[in-house]
Amino acid sequence: MKRFLLFLLLLTPFIFASYELFLIQNVKDPIKYIYTISGVTATVILFFTICISLIKKHYNLVKYRRMIGLYGFFYALVHFLNFLVLDAELDINFLIKETIDKPFIYLGMIAFLILVFMAITSTNRLFRIYQSYHKLIYLSLILITIHFIMAQKSLTIIQFSYIGIIILIGYWKLLQQIIKRNKV
Repeated sequence: MKRFLLFLLLLTPFIFASYELFLIQNVKDPIKYIYTISGVTATVILFFTICISLIKKHYNLVKYRRMIGLYGFFYALVHFLNFLVLDAELDINFLIKETIDKPFIYLGMIAFLILVFMAITSTNRLFRIYQSYHKLIYLSLILITIHFIMAQKSLTIIQFSYIGIIILIGYWKLLQQIIKRNKV
């Protein structure tokens, strides 16, 4: 039951965006709307995924971390496909030109490639082999945050919030590692 409710909760942004785009049809710029919904949702879910170990004493969601992380990847994939199919219209020359002209795009692509690797290696067997590489999620989240800030072309309270959250999570994770090492 918990898994199903989590499934519905994580699928809610996709359902909402589909409803807005296809049924209500009141979105002025669908490409930008999909970028915003998919990018923000992916970022929030991925940030939450790395916080699961920090809150496990109060809410033990560790057994759902893979599912939550794969939803984060799903929204990142929607974000990437929006760029590739709707924005670039599968034009490789446009894709290369945009990537060279706008550095935030290649930062996003590097972050996306890290997420692709993590999604592929999230099966039980492959995770045991590549578990240590899954720490690249931190690099990916830093790149995603820089990608987000550069895409907005200005610093707002939302961007400062992401930066603050990264610093806070980094501090908690570092503190968690220090405590863990001192116990051993």
